[in-house]
Amino acid sequence: MSRATRTAPRAKSSGKTSRKKTFQKNALAIALFGSHHSHLALIETALNVVIHARGNEVTITGDAEAVARSLSVLNALYERLERGQDIEEAEVDAMLRFSAEPERKMPSTEGGVSTLNRVVTARTTKQADYLRAIDESELVFSEGPAGTGKTYLAVAKAVERLVRGDVERIILSRPAVEAGEQLGFLPGDMREKVDPYLRPLYDALHDMMPDQQVQKRLESGEIEVAPLAFMRGRTLANAFVILDEAQNTTAVQMKMFLTRLGENSRMVITGDLSQVDLPRGTRSGLRDAREALSDVQGVRFLQFDEEDVVRHHLVGRIVKAYNSLENKRGAGAEYQRDNNGQGKSEA
Repeated sequence: MSRATRTAPRAKSSGKTSRKKTFQKNALAIALFGSHHSHLALIETALNVVIHARGNEVTITGDAEAVARSLSVLNALYERLERGQDIEEAEVDAMLRFSAEPERKMPSTEGGVSTLNRVVTARTTKQADYLRAIDESELVFSEGPAGTGKTYLAVAKAVERLVRGDVERIILSRPAVEAGEQLGFLPGDMREKVDPYLRPLYDALHDMMPDQQVQKRLESGEIEVAPLAFMRGRTLANAFVILDEAQNTTAVQMKMFLTRLGENSRMVITGDLSQVDLPRGTRSGLRDAREALSDVQGVRFLQFDEEDVVRHHLVGRIVKAYNSLENKRGAGAEYQRDNNGQGKSEA
């Protein structure tokens, strides 16, 4: 039996109901239910239902809508197991998010991004929109807080296209703001100089491909990881190009980078305008591009928020708490300005 403590407020009751579901394969049912029925407990807590498991059968009791959602989640997770994919807490959380929007397909039926190490699937509806936008558009901008999968999913798409032969190389770039892009003043050879700024991109690559494959493709030039300053004067054709941390580009740098786009290439720009590290008074190239390109055909913009954070559950709460604090400070500054007739908003 699995029973979780429920803290979420109960929705207006539509009448209690119970439904049973039997899963054919015992081994998959065990994986579906989770260690000590931990996956079932997550569903119970999220949807305010009671789930009894016996063997490979579950009985779900609760409001009719919640019971139906629970079954939808379990069926989608079981399909994932049937395809040979693993299930962890993150996958359960993803299916619960998708089940809240019944008009949308569950991730199990939308397909995933195939890399050499794993199949990466969307965990929120906005992530699904993001992956679709990358397939459909040559230039995609994604904005939002850390932990929403902006860079990770873009790297997954890049690896998928490289492995399939759709592109000849992957180019990953970031602005080295902390060093002012004056990399010559740092100790070590060029790779040692730039690695600290590009480490998150390397981490994503190693998640998608075996270590030896990453090293081999870096050495052959099929994968290039370089600071933004190295992009000037180049034409990036037959490539999947990612610019990460784009909020730390200047308007001039962003224009330079965007005009590198060549034939048969895809470009994804990621950033978070709440985390700008540029000198005071310097306009972010990401903000500039959003204003300049918002109506340009073939360019897509996607905005993530704290509800799309898919890291540790506390990350989403932390992002939400900081946003709330910043909104309060902004409101306070606006109030003071309105009453004093002067001053600037802190927002």
